[in-house]
Amino acid sequence: MRALLALLALPLVLAAQAQAQTRVGAVDTTFRFVGRNDRVVIDRYDDPRVAGVSCYVSRAETGGVSGSLGLATDPNRYSIACRATGPVTVQGELPQNELVFTEKMSPFFKQVRVSRLYDAEKKVLVYLVWSTVSVGTDGAAFNSVTAVPLER
Repeated sequence: MRALLALLALPLVLAAQAQAQTRVGAVDTTFRFVGRNDRVVIDRYDDPRVAGVSCYVSRAETGGVSGSLGLATDPNRYSIACRATGPVTVQGELPQNELVFTEKMSPFFKQVRVSRLYDAEKKVLVYLVWSTVSVGTDGAAFNSVTAVPLER
């Protein structure tokens, strides 16, 4: 029973480890008279199972009073670029599709997620940034994709 619980908890543990993102920077895009400005932020996430791979995700953050208080729902707009930032070393066997990072983006129902897919034929890791759907977005799942080769 303990082994089953540990196996079921593994994705949560890996996702929690990946929560330690690094804020690279931000650029203000819209001036707000009250509260912080709207902005585009760039965060770095290091893949917890593939040493030497870092993913840079840019996304919009809503400012104003609601954004400053953490009550705003940010737009579903993302971009991702993953790169080999050192020797690429896969730790263990990678599944064909795995959720690597997740971050809450609004008080209700919305998260930004990064999934890693493995293209075994080309020996390439494909990273997809996408969001869960918040209420009122009519099911639109915006996304962006990038790839990192394992062998050259």
